[in-house]
Amino acid sequence: MLVTEELKEKADVYYGDQVCREKFSMLLAEIGLPSGLLTIQDIEECGHVKEIGFVWLKLQKKREHRFDNILVCYDSVVTAYVEPNKIKNLTGVKARDFLIWFNLTEIYVKGPPSEAEGSIITFKSSVVGLSMSFPVSLFKGCKEAKEDVKEDKRWRIIKM
Repeated sequence: MLVTEELKEKADVYYGDQVCREKFSMLLAEIGLPSGLLTIQDIEECGHVKEIGFVWLKLQKKREHRFDNILVCYDSVVTAYVEPNKIKNLTGVKARDFLIWFNLTEIYVKGPPSEAEGSIITFKSSVVGLSMSFPVSLFKGCKEAKEDVKEDKRWRIIKM
């Protein structure tokens, strides 16, 4: 979905990297996702239309972030819809594992919400049935994720 002026009128909109990082981290915590998912910098604008759950991030330029041997590329505009424990209809985010790029379309947490240690976070690709899962604890902080992803990373095919 495009970020239009009509959407901006209905949204809480923030400007500047520090403010946007704080607001988006708060939103991730509010919907039950780990704040370690927000690894990008140089955010110019972010917004949230609460009525429909639509969110966006506008970056100064495309950014990349490496989690062990997985490279994640963020386009200059990232959009999604959020709901409890889930980001869906995600656009502007790709992951590369080995030599193949995958568009990520959904991120969700499964497991008891009160026990984050036992929860699993899954990154779903636009390729039907392809996803990657990790313990949520890996995304509590970027350093932990970089150190531990190697052991826990795995692509898997989901039977539909």
